[in-house]
Amino acid sequence: MSIRWLLSALLAVVAMTAAGGPAMAQISLPGGLGGSLPQTPGLPVDRGGLDGLVRGRLEQAIEVPGRLQDMIRRSRGALEADPEGWPVVRGEVVAVDLSPEGRRRALDAGFTVVREARLAALDMTTVVLSPPRGLSLQRAVERLRDLDPDGSYAFNHVYAPAGELAEAGAAPAAAAISGPQGGRGRMGLIDTGVDVGHPAVSAARVVQRGFAGPARPAPHGTAVASLMVGRAGAFSGAAPGAELYAADVYGGSTTGGSATGLVQALAWMAENAVPVVNVSLVGPRNAVVEAAVRRASSRGMLIVAAVGNDGPSAPPLYPAAYPGVIGVTAVNGRGRVLPESGRGPQVDFAAPGADMAAAGAGEGYVNVRGSSFASPLVAGLLSRRLQRPDRNSAEAAVTALAGTAADAGARGPDPIYGRGLVAADRRIAPGAVGARGRLNR
Repeated sequence: MSIRWLLSALLAVVAMTAAGGPAMAQISLPGGLGGSLPQTPGLPVDRGGLDGLVRGRLEQAIEVPGRLQDMIRRSRGALEADPEGWPVVRGEVVAVDLSPEGRRRALDAGFTVVREARLAALDMTTVVLSPPRGLSLQRAVERLRDLDPDGSYAFNHVYAPAGELAEAGAAPAAAAISGPQGGRGRMGLIDTGVDVGHPAVSAARVVQRGFAGPARPAPHGTAVASLMVGRAGAFSGAAPGAELYAADVYGGSTTGGSATGLVQALAWMAENAVPVVNVSLVGPRNAVVEAAVRRASSRGMLIVAAVGNDGPSAPPLYPAAYPGVIGVTAVNGRGRVLPESGRGPQVDFAAPGADMAAAGAGEGYVNVRGSSFASPLVAGLLSRRLQRPDRNSAEAAVTALAGTAADAGARGPDPIYGRGLVAADRRIAPGAVGARGRLNR
């Protein structure tokens, strides 16, 4: 266990203790240290979810969540670790808006151009460079920065859905409403592929595109999409009838979820004037993604992101922690924050993310848990207030939503619930649609 992790844990305890109020839970320290974290006043958590969950979650709350490190081991050499252990595409460095002089210096030093993309909607160009033979990726980035101090170079980090996956069989679907849905608005989703044949989303207009090969339906993206635009029988998402632009950044590829795929997906959203985009993915800070998020936000796009489920002492995860991004945490059916949810200034809102149903495998429904499923509800509510990308209107939409939030935890905005709980009435109880199995993200 590193000193850095211990400092992070201690800071988290100090921050939570400062909030004040009655104690609700104790969390055992991982790694055989013994004892427990001090009971935290004013921070009610889901005690039922602690048993068998907290130890696994906190053991992942090191600098890099263990499940992300597992991606490297499963990639069969397609991925490697950056100096801090985050997964990156092997042998790739990404330059943002590479200058002619920077390109010349890189090529003279033995780097080769693997591919490049002009993202006109974001006024941004990415160039993927491969280092000379024998030069490690870390040294390659350092070398490029030495050669071109004014340039922007980054690892091609890989992002993951916000948590772990464990799904059992799903129940038969509720009866779907026939015909096109009568809603309005437009939203975007950057995730895995969506099963557009699932009854919960089959009546919605879903425009889908793959950014890591052809789009491939997967449980995570399908569940998130259903919470955004779905409607079938007793089931309804936050904005049923809205048009959904779904970007699959995985496509079944071992390098799916890359930074370059994310920025291409954001550019596609901007091209299609999508005003609100949900990203239920997490990863480290990355200069390429940050530049794309900044440019999309400056054009009036609202980006809503899950804060992650890697424990209260986990580092801030991105894109939720970027300035201007709306970070969302998850609460259970009693309105209590999940113990595995991320904490910090990146939390803007809390929304239901457990004890609720979403579209599952086949034609059924599944129990979901995690901030991945809270953020699409917030995105749906914001889409009702923002019909087109516009900076002033986007700010007004967030302010209006905050005005409807129920204060939770410490009085006023706090690092646990942000500005408060929204979308409480959007939680569909699993029993209402016969949901079976569980999807944790």
